Amino acid sequence: MAFGSNGQPAQADAAATNKPTMSTPEPTNGGHVDHGKNYFWALFIGCVGVVYGDIGTSPLYALREAITAAGGTQNGIVRDDVLGVLSLILWALTIIVTLKYVTILLRADNQGEGGTLSLMALAQRAMGGQTRLIFLLGVAGAALFFGDAMITPAISVLSAVEGLKLITPRFDPFILVITVVIIIALFAAQRRGTASVAAWFGPVMIVWMGVMAVGGALQLIHDPMVVISVNPYYAIKFLATHGMIGLVALGAVFLAVTGAEALYADLGHFGRKPIQSAWIFLVFPALTINYLGQGALVLGDPKSLENPFFRLYPEWALPGIVILATLATIIASQAVITGAYSLTRQAIQLKLLPRLEIRHTSESTEGQIYMPQVNNLILIGVLMITVLFGSSDKLATAYGISVTGTMVVTVCLTFIVAWRHWKWPIWGALLLIVPFLTVDLVFFGANMLKIVEGGYVPLGIAGMFMVSMWTWTRGTGILFQKTRRDDVPLAELVQRLDKKPPHLVQGTAVFLTSDPDTTPGALLHSLKHYKVLHEKNVMLTVISADVPRVPSEQRVRLEPINEHFSRVFMTFGYMDDPNVPKGLGQCRKLGWKYDIMSTSFFLSRRSIKIAAKSNMPRWQDDLFILMAHNATDASEYFHIPTGRVVEIGTQISV
Repeated sequence: MAFGSNGQPAQADAAATNKPTMSTPEPTNGGHVDHGKNYFWALFIGCVGVVYGDIGTSPLYALREAITAAGGTQNGIVRDDVLGVLSLILWALTIIVTLKYVTILLRADNQGEGGTLSLMALAQRAMGGQTRLIFLLGVAGAALFFGDAMITPAISVLSAVEGLKLITPRFDPFILVITVVIIIALFAAQRRGTASVAAWFGPVMIVWMGVMAVGGALQLIHDPMVVISVNPYYAIKFLATHGMIGLVALGAVFLAVTGAEALYADLGHFGRKPIQSAWIFLVFPALTINYLGQGALVLGDPKSLENPFFRLYPEWALPGIVILATLATIIASQAVITGAYSLTRQAIQLKLLPRLEIRHTSESTEGQIYMPQVNNLILIGVLMITVLFGSSDKLATAYGISVTGTMVVTVCLTFIVAWRHWKWPIWGALLLIVPFLTVDLVFFGANMLKIVEGGYVPLGIAGMFMVSMWTWTRGTGILFQKTRRDDVPLAELVQRLDKKPPHLVQGTAVFLTSDPDTTPGALLHSLKHYKVLHEKNVMLTVISADVPRVPSEQRVRLEPINEHFSRVFMTFGYMDDPNVPKGLGQCRKLGWKYDIMSTSFFLSRRSIKIAAKSNMPRWQDDLFILMAHNATDASEYFHIPTGRVVEIGTQISV
């Protein structure tokens, strides 16, 4: 799709726009080149902090909520119920995380990148172009991720701060206030970037994993027989004998795997081998020991069900454990927030959302970005959810639906990739996917039982994001079709100007356009009002490829038209930073003596009005206009110096 100055999408084939048609062999390490053992261990430590922050803090609340949902209380707990819940948790971690994500999905990379939108782009390319079903699946998965991004910081920080009540009940009235202060501080710190604190993420989470394992082991020695819960018989027996209560408990069990999607989403940052190794050799064993220890604890002391995680440790250690837990939950929240930034940037590049301000917070790491509008939106949502629910046990009723929905979407897209991209026979792809899809649908159905109690919140958030992406895609498509009806073919204008040339002025004019075959509106208005033409006129079309990154040697293509006109096609991947001046600098190698000080960039600033006979409902028109009004200027998004920009206003109806 091409991307013009007004943010409109334009269809263009690979031949016409130099859109890279790249083969996608499986990288040996999720797209990362092996730089030696030191590099591997740096990635290993880093991914423990970022990738496993969410799932690594799930023991704070997952077992407590699952046993409570199964009917357990502080006055009495049935041993078989605890064994059944433990078995469900351990096998959920094994099937969903170890088998599905770590073993299979990490191989479904789009040139080293993972995540729902990367998988959507890969599936679209495998199908030979965009299809409505794949598009809807990708949009749904991305929207559900935003629902998760607003709940994770709330439930994570709340569950950690609630440990203060065990130190002294005097903290109880201040739990919510402390949580709100921490959340506000967390989001306020985003503008400084995560580079300065990211180095601490991995070591802190490694300490956290060790502390979890030690705490679980200390209690496990009092009742080592809980280890028999690794037998799936107890999980099957629990579900078979508890009916509807079993399904409710299953929805709570899913809290133990809610961070699994981060494994796939962060593939491009750390690579396959470090993520797999960290899970197999550190995270999975630590989680297993901790859950078994909590199970042993509540069996020996049902009153500990109030907060079994913190009860694993002696009272003298509680202050340190609460501080460490708070740091771990902040890290878990940070991972989700930065993931939201990355996902939003992908959505913008894929034309699902309008341009938004992107600030780079690191000179050395391209992926370190800060998006003020996204940050403020998520902060407002997190604070509202925190205040609305007020405690982690109430928030647990809202948690899980969005994640299970995302997992269902991911599995469906993986089927398309396995069938069309990996060239598996359809029966082979079904044999791989159907078991995982069945498990995900069971968990999704179990979590849907929580809609009335709070599950409507993430679904409502996801619905708003889906409507926004649908509205933007539909609105930009309508605008593009309307403008094409009034456009003058570029070849026709060039022919007219050859016959009757206007007065020429020195310098180069660059016109951003989404359609390289038609005359940009800014050029027509310039000729109409100024009656002059620059010596060199470049029609620049910026293309967003359905691959994460485009090699610099494939970035630019120059196509001369005549002495005064030429076309430039500039291609960026959806993870690339669309820096137009830097890209134009590469044209020097193609024979154009580009000098930014003698170049003017002409952009069209469109004022959008509602047409008398609109193609969209009035509410959707209003939403589209609001989104367009809040979009970042093209000059800022494309890094064009404001002193070199000339904006020409036009009005168009939608």
